[in-house]
Amino acid sequence: MFSVTYREADARDVAAIVRFQMEMARETEDLELDRATVTGGVCRVFESGTHGRYFVAERGGTVIACTLITYEWSDWRCGTVWWIQSVYVVPEERRQGVYAGLYSHIKAIAEATPRVKGIRLYVDRRNTRAQTVYTRLGMNGDHYQVFEWMKTSEQKD
Repeated sequence: MFSVTYREADARDVAAIVRFQMEMARETEDLELDRATVTGGVCRVFESGTHGRYFVAERGGTVIACTLITYEWSDWRCGTVWWIQSVYVVPEERRQGVYAGLYSHIKAIAEATPRVKGIRLYVDRRNTRAQTVYTRLGMNGDHYQVFEWMKTSEQKD
């Protein structure tokens, strides 16, 4: 069996990341996303250089997991907080420490980057399995509650 490697994603990973995001929406929120919209969203991350960074886990040259880091400016900390988003591990690789390794890889980069002051994420309240993983990794959900407003699908750009 091949070991898992972790790296920053690049354009060759777009198809896998899009597929993962479509699957995650189905699994976690019973949503069927529009493939063209998701593809555009993933591609913009690579094109912009400012929206965020994807990281992937590979086994034997096959991408088996991904996550997206986006940025929040914190005036309280005079630095950037990284938000973990779009976490997905293929089902057959779950419960084998793949996400823990991906998180450790990202956390090591954050620790080595002085302007990065911390890491946050949000999780659907119903996704208790993910919450257990995040708690085991030393994260906590004690401090903030996230509120949101989103445009409906009829209110496009």
